Amino acid sequence: MKLRKDLTELLTAGIINQDTAEKIEQYYQEKAGPPQNKMVIVFGILGSLLVGLGIVLILAHNWDQLSRVVKTVFAFLPMLAGQAICAYALWKQRESTVWREAGSTFLVLAIGACIALISQIYNISGSLDSFLLTWAILTLPIIYVMRSSTASLLYIIGITWYACETGYWGHDAHESYVYWGLLLLALPHYYFLYKRHSGSNFFTFHNWFIPLSVIIVLGTIATDIEEMMFIAYMSFFGLLYLIGNTRILRDQKIRNNGYLVLGSLGTVALLLFLSFDWFWEDLRIKDFSTEQWMTSPEFIVSLLLTLAAAALLAYEKINEKPLTIKPAEYIFILFIGIFLVGLSSPLVTLLINVLTLAVGILTIREGARNYHFGILNYGLLIVTALVICRFFDTDLSFILRGLLFVGVGFGFFFANYWMSKKKRTVTVKSEG
Repeated sequence: MKLRKDLTELLTAGIINQDTAEKIEQYYQEKAGPPQNKMVIVFGILGSLLVGLGIVLILAHNWDQLSRVVKTVFAFLPMLAGQAICAYALWKQRESTVWREAGSTFLVLAIGACIALISQIYNISGSLDSFLLTWAILTLPIIYVMRSSTASLLYIIGITWYACETGYWGHDAHESYVYWGLLLLALPHYYFLYKRHSGSNFFTFHNWFIPLSVIIVLGTIATDIEEMMFIAYMSFFGLLYLIGNTRILRDQKIRNNGYLVLGSLGTVALLLFLSFDWFWEDLRIKDFSTEQWMTSPEFIVSLLLTLAAAALLAYEKINEKPLTIKPAEYIFILFIGIFLVGLSSPLVTLLINVLTLAVGILTIREGARNYHFGILNYGLLIVTALVICRFFDTDLSFILRGLLFVGVGFGFFFANYWMSKKKRTVTVKSEG
């Protein structure tokens, strides 16, 4: 509705003609996908979830009184019903997002329930990770046959759970490597969303779910030299931040840009965590051989992620005019040098603190330059978090600590007051 209002205003002002307005409206309609009632889609998916759970509860209440044959029939019945709904959606309601998403959601849940029930009925032994893997593999075709984004999101949740089960809590961490292949199989649907429906909510959800899933699972690669994963994570957060600043995503609202938010928050969180000296003290007393470092999975992953982030950074800077410096772009490169310093020198904590402060100041500067209160206050929060961290591990008197907090508080007030005043001045000049 806002687009139509803006187009009407431009037409009235004579800036564009009717033909151009129609082309603009058609472009954004195609970008957002077929017109659908979002509430109907949400309630359709929720309805499928509730129906599936209700059937499970009804069967569970009377389960012991049923014969094995009847139990088997009831185990397959929801899945067959889900397939029938999906078949109807493909045949009669092919362009209806509600039918496709609701039917796919019900079928995905029915498949999981069927696997669990058959295993229980016939006493088929198995582990949770094998159940999750089987469920994910059977869910995968639904994503592409039904063009279902809900099935895709459930699939991502499932393979993430599987990777955690095998990599963090299981007996064989190497099984978690299957996750990366499973994730690649879901990416074509994500690419389809980007090409056809980049303005849809489902594309936004994938912008959050995919990087968050990788963040959770990346730690399963750690084996012997877990400390190296800090480089891997820092480079990965840098890569996410750079992806969030690409032409594809930088024009999205910040709340829709999961790559940018997770990349920035992850970088700052790691810097704050490593600003304490206890980690570096433990690292300095450990003895790792060069061969052990170079052949470890942690080193290989760190190298690959760093090269990927560096390549994307170089590509963006070559094509960026005028050249700018964003708050967290170069942190992953600087961090490698700081990490190497930390292997032998206590100076590392000073460097980390200076780097974190620089990120906060650059973020405040970016917020002030773009008149964006959210970015401005985010930068102030980074500085505040750094001050709080130093509150717990310095020998400053309580008076000095109190004055430091008072100064930060005044900084919040002054920066927001100045920004508000500056923004009003710019608005008045533009209207005049």
